[in-house]
Order: sequence, then C-alpha cells, then structure tokens
Amino acid sequence: MKSLWDDAEAARFGGPLGPRVYTSRLLGRDKSLVLHGGGNTSVKLRERNLFGEDEDVLYVKGSGWDLETIEPAGFTPVALGHVRRLAGLRSLPDPQMVNELNTHMLRAGAPSPSVETILHAILPHPYADHTHADAVLSVSNAPEGEKRIRDIYGERVVVIPYIMAGFDLAAHCAREFPKQATSSCIGMVLLSHGIFSFGAEARESYERMIDLVTLAEEYLRKKKAWHFSFSSAQPPGAKREEIASLRRAIADQAGFPLVLKVNDSEKFLGFARHPQIERLSQKGPATPDHVIRTKPLPMLGRDVAGYAKKYREYFERQAPHAKDKKTMLDAAPRMVLDPQLGFAAAGRTARDAAIVEDLYDHTIDVILRAEALGGWRAVSERDLFDIEYWDLEQAKLRKAGSPPLFTGEVVLVTGAASGIGKACVESFLARGAAVIALDVNPAIETLWSRVDVLGVTCDLTEPKAIESGLDQGVKRFGSIDMLVLNAGIFPSSQPIQEIAAQTWKGTMAVNVEANLMLMQRCHPLLKLALRGGRIVVIGSKNVPAPGPGAAAYSASKAALNQLARVAALEWATDGIRINSLHPNAVYDTALWTDEVLASRAKAYNLTVEQYRKNNLLKQEVSSRDVAELAAEMCGPLFAKTTAAQVPVDGGNERVV
Repeated sequence: MKSLWDDAEAARFGGPLGPRVYTSRLLGRDKSLVLHGGGNTSVKLRERNLFGEDEDVLYVKGSGWDLETIEPAGFTPVALGHVRRLAGLRSLPDPQMVNELNTHMLRAGAPSPSVETILHAILPHPYADHTHADAVLSVSNAPEGEKRIRDIYGERVVVIPYIMAGFDLAAHCAREFPKQATSSCIGMVLLSHGIFSFGAEARESYERMIDLVTLAEEYLRKKKAWHFSFSSAQPPGAKREEIASLRRAIADQAGFPLVLKVNDSEKFLGFARHPQIERLSQKGPATPDHVIRTKPLPMLGRDVAGYAKKYREYFERQAPHAKDKKTMLDAAPRMVLDPQLGFAAAGRTARDAAIVEDLYDHTIDVILRAEALGGWRAVSERDLFDIEYWDLEQAKLRKAGSPPLFTGEVVLVTGAASGIGKACVESFLARGAAVIALDVNPAIETLWSRVDVLGVTCDLTEPKAIESGLDQGVKRFGSIDMLVLNAGIFPSSQPIQEIAAQTWKGTMAVNVEANLMLMQRCHPLLKLALRGGRIVVIGSKNVPAPGPGAAAYSASKAALNQLARVAALEWATDGIRINSLHPNAVYDTALWTDEVLASRAKAYNLTVEQYRKNNLLKQEVSSRDVAELAAEMCGPLFAKTTAAQVPVDGGNERVV
C-alpha cells in the first residue's frame, strides 16, 4: 500500500479542518480501506468561543457522509470534555447516548455525530483515522487472529476484542487502552472490525495507517495468502428471463420492487463455484457493519422461499435475547451466489445494489485470504443480529420517508440520447427508477455518469443489437418493468408519388418493425413486473390527423398505434397496460431539424414561427411536457387505464 499524499494537492485544503478533510479523502479513495460511508476520521482542535474562552472541540465525521467526498461541513463539532466524560459512565443506553451527543454539538445543522464519537474522544491524539482494511480483517478473521495481529504489530498497536460499536466499545477502550499503550503505540486493532491509526498531524496519522495496513499485506504475502486465482471452465449460463424470475421471487418476498445486479465476472463466478462455497459463504460478513446492507448471509442458489424460512428461524432464535422487542425486517436475500449467475446483489435502488456488490467483492478477498491462513471465521450470529437489529438502525428505518414512486423499478427508454427520449430518462430518474437508455448514437453511453442509468448503443433494426441491449440491461438491473417506445425517424417531406421504396421501408423498419421486435422480447420480462408491466408509446398527432407530405411517417405511426391497441387487447391478461401519447409541435427533438421545420411549415403555407405556435393554446409543447406525462402514465394515477390515446399538442383543431 502506498501513501497518496501530495504536497501540492494538500496545499489546496485550507482552514483548520483542511488537513483533516484532505487525508480523509485519501483514505476514501482506497476501496481496500473503506467502502460506501464506512470508516471514520476525527481531529481535536482548541477553539475560542463567543466569550473569548478556549475550549476543546472534537470534529468527527458526521452520519451520512462518505470519506472519499467529505467536505468541512461533513465533520460534526462536539464538546470534547463532555464526550470524554461519557466513557466513564457505568452504562449508557443507545438513545441516551445519541441524545448526549446531539445536545453537545457546537454547530446547529451539523450532521448527527458518528456512533463512534466517544471512542474518538478518548484517544489521546489530535488526529485519529479508522478504516475497515481488508488486509487487517483477513488476518484478524483467521485462526488465532489476535495472536497473529500481535505478532505483526507488537507494541505498535493496542488490540481490542470484538465489541459492537457504540458506548460499550468506547468504555472498554477507555479502560483497556492505557493498559496496553506504550510509547511505541501508533494504532489500535478492533478484531473483526477494523483498525485505527493516530498522530499529532493529519499526514502522520494517515501515513501510519498506510504503514500499518502494509504490514498486514506483507504478512499475508509471506504466508502465501495474498494472491489467488479463479478458474471457471464453464461460461455463465443464466438467461435474462431466469434473472428476471429470480428478481420477481425476491421482490415478492420483500414486498416491494428491487433492483438485481448480476456479476458473472471470473472472480464472482469462480467463487460461486468454489467446492467449499457453503462452508465459506455461510459464516457471515467480513465485518459486522456490512450486515445492515447485506443481511447476514448470501443465498446459495435460487430457493428464495427456503432462504426466507431460514432467515425467519434466525430471527426467532435471536429476537428473544434482545434487550428490546424487535420487529422482523423482510426476509428477502440481498446477496445471491449461484453457479450459473455468479453473484447477484439486490437493493431498493441501483446504488444500494452496487454497494452490496462492492462489499461482497471485498468480502471474497477477506474470506479467501483468511482461509489461506488456516480457516475463515466471522463473528457470532448473536453479534450479527445485534448489529442488524440495532436500535439506532431501526430508528433510521422508522424515520425514513416514503421512497420515490418508481424506487426499485426499471424502465427501458428508446431514442434516449435526445429530445423526448432524453427527457423521459430524466423524468423517470426523478421518480426513482433505474433506466436502460438505448440509442443508435454512441453518445448515449456517456450522457449520464450514475449507477442508475445504463446507456447502450443500439440499432433497433438489428435483432442482435436488441438482444445484446436487453441482456446488458437485465444483468445491470434485473428486468424491465416499464417500456417507453420513443425512437423514430421523420423523413423529409415528399408527396406520395415521389416516396422512394427505400424511404418507405426504412421508415417502417424503425418506426414499426423495431418496436414490434422490442415488444416481443420485453413481453416475458414485463409479465414479471411486481406492479404490472407498463408500456408508453410515443405516437404522433399524425395518427388522428395526418398531414400532406408525411405519408411514410404518418403511416408508420398509425401502424404503431394499431400495434399498441392490439397488444393492449392481448396482453391485458398478463397485467400489462399500454397507452399512447400523440405529441405535436415538439421542436426540441432530433426529428425537427431546421430543414424539416421549414418544409413542414411550407406544406401548411405558414412561416416557421407560425408553425411553431400552430395550436389552440398557442403554447409550445416541450420534450419535458411529453416525458412527464409518459412517466405519470406508468404510475398509479393511470393504473386502471390501458389502450388510451392522449394528445400532447396544445390543442389541434383537426384532432378536436
């Protein structure tokens, strides 16, 4: 492990908290140290209050912040003296601890202090860094983990047995740290949890963390427990319908839609096919903190009902031992290991699923390295239950508001790189959906840099391209619940007698045949949607009111409209509803080039400006207007509507 410290970069972080922010970000950049909000950092400063008095302040990473992107506002200031005194109490229930921390914050509006605030407070060093380093967990989770840790570090670290984060851990450390710490001490290892480093300066504390983790890495290399390889003679064999069926089974068990992210890389597939997979995977997570996102164990295979039964038994075993009455969470798995799928991560959102995947990616490393040292082990089931059903975590769930409308659902949008299609992506994202965005324009792949959008270059007239796009989308998000058929072409204005056969065929291929192929291939996926499949067809005013010079376009849109009507008749028994929108005069789309606008205006003996406002309301209709209605038609307001044809045209006298 190498230090990432850079003097020029560090100089850009000014102010009292600048060095603390900078080194926190350095730690956050290394995923083998911390993942997705994990880890913690702090600094103790002496500041002058309004009365001119000096007081000691602990700045600790606040709840909800990620080390990789933390800002000064992400550190919560608390009264150091008061927090230190808390560690001397005989007991402090979690709700009371939270109250004490929150009532001794020194900045209104600061995030809630970390549950490890008291632990940071009792450490006798200005700077403290805390990570969940993979290498350290690999050693401490191996047989004789404590002895191995002491052999590696000697007097350089204090070693603490596993105790759940919070008051009990802080109080134990307050008693034990002075007994073990020597003048050589630069850190502390919390077995099966993580590692601390300390220092008088930010750089010193950070680089001590790098040095301590490097020693663990070198130990693993020396013991031939660092590198491992996977061999997978057979390729992955799961089809997209199988993935969608698994997602539906998990969602049924959870009681709400979930995104399912499949990873069949060599590492995940090889681990899923490990001859000892049941023994290795059914002991618990690399560190108990993961359980809040992952549940204690992955599901082996696809027996969701069997997994749920075991989860309920786990709850019934442990709940009677809890201090307070517990309400069981849903029994659906969040991780799946399967010899055909590889690994699948389930989450309420695409981000949640990606986090679960990242956590298990590192868990595999920890498991196999600890196994190479003689045998992987995790904390007890009781300890895992205490974290999963921690009062503080249950309180967060109770306070959480209703999720966005389409949370856990997936929509596929065609023609998504511009105009109405691009606006549809934004409208569905705003409602919480994950989006598969298809377009023939390669720019689609980089338009959105976020985990809940998959942009795929796809020529919808090519069956293989459709198959590939659907396979990629289902592997990323688990299935398709909603389909927006938006892609289309508008050939230049021509009278019927001048339409070339190639123009006619090309228009029909894109506007009709491509949509038919996509509907056919999406049908088995839409049937599995927890809330029923939904299709929105972006038609045209030209369906009810065609215009001169647009025969190919008008005929193709009319054919698509009839296709949608027949599909509404045939697919209603599958719980799939299909509705059409007929926009007109939407000029911020790729269809309406200056040339097309001019030719259409001329066909109506209007100027371009007159043509733009050629509706009853004299208002221009935007792509966003159409997109918002498309999204709403997939929501509960239209749950009992199918085969509808809704104009979005500002009012057209020929349609009215």
